[in-house]
Amino acid sequence: MADNNETPARRGFHPIDGMRDWWADAPHWQRYGVYIALIVLVLILPAPWIGAFMSPYSDWTTVLIFPVGTYILLAVGLNIVVGHAGMLDLGYVAFFAIGAYTWASIGTSYGWSFWPTVVLGIFLASVSGVILGAPTLRLRGDYLAIVTLGFGEIVRITANNTDGIGGARGITNVPHPEPLFGMEFFLDPAPYYYLMVFAIVLVIVFSVRLTKSRVGRAWAAIREDEDAAELMGVPTFKFKLLAFAIGAMIGGFAGTIYASKAVFIEPNNFPFILSATILAAVVLGGSGNLPGVIIGAFVIAWLPERFRQFNDYRVLVFGAVLVLMMALRPEGLLPSRQRKAELREGTGGMGALGAEVAGPDSEASAEVTK
Repeated sequence: MADNNETPARRGFHPIDGMRDWWADAPHWQRYGVYIALIVLVLILPAPWIGAFMSPYSDWTTVLIFPVGTYILLAVGLNIVVGHAGMLDLGYVAFFAIGAYTWASIGTSYGWSFWPTVVLGIFLASVSGVILGAPTLRLRGDYLAIVTLGFGEIVRITANNTDGIGGARGITNVPHPEPLFGMEFFLDPAPYYYLMVFAIVLVIVFSVRLTKSRVGRAWAAIREDEDAAELMGVPTFKFKLLAFAIGAMIGGFAGTIYASKAVFIEPNNFPFILSATILAAVVLGGSGNLPGVIIGAFVIAWLPERFRQFNDYRVLVFGAVLVLMMALRPEGLLPSRQRKAELREGTGGMGALGAEVAGPDSEASAEVTK
């Protein structure tokens, strides 16, 4: 016999919701205990005994830098654009490429130091985001997605046809960063790992602070209903442009680190499929929820490396897993409650994006069923 005191909320209880409730009410000592455990995990993650299972066919520390760390950094940046502001960006790889080419070209041609050049790469990527967004962010949905996809291809083709930055030959002998706190970046991948960890922590803190501010509330309003936000006095264009610029900054940051580790870059390192992969990581993990996005990026980057022995079949299996996940759990592995509610109300879990998409538990809209 059912419990008379059972409420609909209790009947719909999910373990993830229980974890969220525990975290919301947890005292400070428990939260700091979790933070300390995460720090310890990050410090021991490159250990050989972990790598023996996680990546038996590749150097585990190198895998943690690329693709795992790079994908996480890119996913956190794209999550600002897609998850918080609700804009579909299919050309995010362009900002990654701009950051990488900034360091590669300046470091090889002019011998600049890595650390100030990182700031320049971030700035140029941000300016590129503003240049792309200023004329295009009045578009929505599929139209915006097509324009951003075209921008990504324009950057790649421009790099391919510009001899001043290596053209199709690319740029070789990209310098490593100068030693920092006694760490040499020349042959040892460990300093790159800790540099990547520092970069990820930095952008996570930055992202969390933003989303809890007035800017984050404006992004949430735009994502849920841009027209209503405009009527309520939110300068939607300004905040959308800001989201694009901040996402581009983080993409450029990831690009500078990637180029310094890769030593050689060329236009084919920045294909459209990389943008699609990072977008898949954001959606798979739970668009708008930072822990979910990090988990999604980790899974997307790690699984193909773990099952490398299956050669081409690993891509087939990987795609099948993604399709299965989207069918069974379209809100992602670890969605935020707000985004999960949006999906059930029929906004597709990613804001309106210019069209209504019926959620799995919602009635199809009149526009969709016409």
